[in-house]
Amino acid sequence: SCKLFFSNDPLKIVRGKGQYVYDEKGRQYLDCINNVAHVGHCHPDIVKAAHEQNQVLNTNSRYLHDNLVDYAERLSKTLPEKLCVFYFLNSGSEANDLALRLARQYTKHEDVVVLD
Repeated sequence: SCKLFFSNDPLKIVRGKGQYVYDEKGRQYLDCINNVAHVGHCHPDIVKAAHEQNQVLNTNSRYLHDNLVDYAERLSKTLPEKLCVFYFLNSGSEANDLALRLARQYTKHEDVVVLD
């Protein structure tokens, strides 16, 4: 069910650094698609933080773990008091699914507007 975005001349991207991605032949491409405007590919601070987090067992949010509570407390201090409930999810897709389910439960409506 996967679709090639460049079916006539598909790209095989093997690595990324900063704002660039590189194909298997070493050709450099400016990445304007993969949200690199945030921090870029392989940003040293993000790689270090991910490495440190991966050394702490916390496979998901199904199990109790102090890091979840610590993060929620730190996050709540940056927001208005009314925003005090947090749902930690695995991905943007899960977040969208939960947001839709919560909205439907709250409004009792099923309709949604989707922009492409």
